[in-house]
Amino acid sequence: MSASAIAAAVSARKLSALEATDAVLARIAQHDGVLNSFTDVTAARARDKARAVDAAIAAGKSVGPLAGVPFAVKNLFDVKGLATRAGSKINRDLPPAARDATLIERMEAAGAVLVGALNMGEYAYDFTGENVHDGPSRNPHDATRMSGGSSGGSGSAVGGRLVPLALGSDTNGSIRVPSSFCGIFGLKPTYGRLSRARSFPFVASLDHLGPFARSVEDLALAYDAMQGPDPDDAACTSRVPEPVTPLLWQGISGLRVALAGGHFQKHLFPEAIEAVGRVAKALNATEVIEVPEAARARAAAYVISTTEGASLHLDRLRTRAHDFDPAVRDRLIAGAMIPAPLVDRAQKFRRWYRAQVLELFKQVDLLIAPATPCIAPKLGQATFVLDGVELPVRANIGIHTQPISFIGLPVVAVPVPLSPMPIGVQLIAAPWREDIALRVAHALQEMGVVAAPAPKGY
Repeated sequence: MSASAIAAAVSARKLSALEATDAVLARIAQHDGVLNSFTDVTAARARDKARAVDAAIAAGKSVGPLAGVPFAVKNLFDVKGLATRAGSKINRDLPPAARDATLIERMEAAGAVLVGALNMGEYAYDFTGENVHDGPSRNPHDATRMSGGSSGGSGSAVGGRLVPLALGSDTNGSIRVPSSFCGIFGLKPTYGRLSRARSFPFVASLDHLGPFARSVEDLALAYDAMQGPDPDDAACTSRVPEPVTPLLWQGISGLRVALAGGHFQKHLFPEAIEAVGRVAKALNATEVIEVPEAARARAAAYVISTTEGASLHLDRLRTRAHDFDPAVRDRLIAGAMIPAPLVDRAQKFRRWYRAQVLELFKQVDLLIAPATPCIAPKLGQATFVLDGVELPVRANIGIHTQPISFIGLPVVAVPVPLSPMPIGVQLIAAPWREDIALRVAHALQEMGVVAAPAPKGY
């Protein structure tokens, strides 16, 4: 069932929150041995919360728009009673979290039921979903393929219909890549829109948190439940909630939609070209707008990511280097050696690039771009041939996502159900205009152009 269907049934007392929770826990037990989405299942906590929701409804109280809806979170969110492992071996030695992350608190305040924590790439520095400590999370449409990263368990769990909603993080593409590979909807909101309080950081100036779902309605429900300022996150202290759920059915008449050109029309496999073409055709988008210096923006994003990440982990690198994933460790060590003048240039370029891209949104309301250059690669696949050149997979999956998160724009990743594997398309809006991206995503869903396909084999 969808999140909205569960909430409606629970609120109407046609289904108990405990029944909904038990059904999800049973599905996790049945299928997660293949998908490896979860690292922790919080069954006792979930059942206690579900019983509380049922008791409140029986007493005639309102329990919120997500009444009884099970959800799970990437294991970089603080979950009270669990060590916040952030996909690492090292963090397992941390004491259990004393309080939930703000977004978990807000989801549960809206009636949702947390059922567990999800697998992820180590310290969120990953695009593949392959964790050396916990094993890879697997693609629900082909278990031999990647789920994407770093929120791989989130994508796998939602795409595999283990939970209707999940939360993840996106620094350079870690919501949009798993959405693309696993055939689901994902929202990377505007930088600072949703609180990151009590989540383990990767790159503070680039980190976003956001939801995954199998429908736009469910994505909007979760997003609305989590909005609001939070004094515990310096980047999220002033923006008042702007509910989008009531706006989804307004339609898209009058919106100006264009294709992102240049960098975003290069480095693509045929399936990505087809997916973008289907979305553009459905929206009558023929204009192509060049995004200036997007390739350089990607390079600058790498510089800022690896240097900020290295700074965060410097003590761990000095004392426990052998406990890192070697690939993550080596990138962080490289980041620690980047000269300061180069970092300064990247930050100055970032300010210039943001100003240039914001000018584009005076001409259009939404830009269409590929989410990934290809469908999910095979687990363990190290390279692919793109534009006649053999390139490393891990470094190039985010080739079209990094220039967007670099300046904090809101994006909805929508799944185009191609055969044999789905692939995603980015719907990119101006800052604070999540409503536009979600309205367009909903219109495409109503047209049947985008949809979350059922997992294969179960």
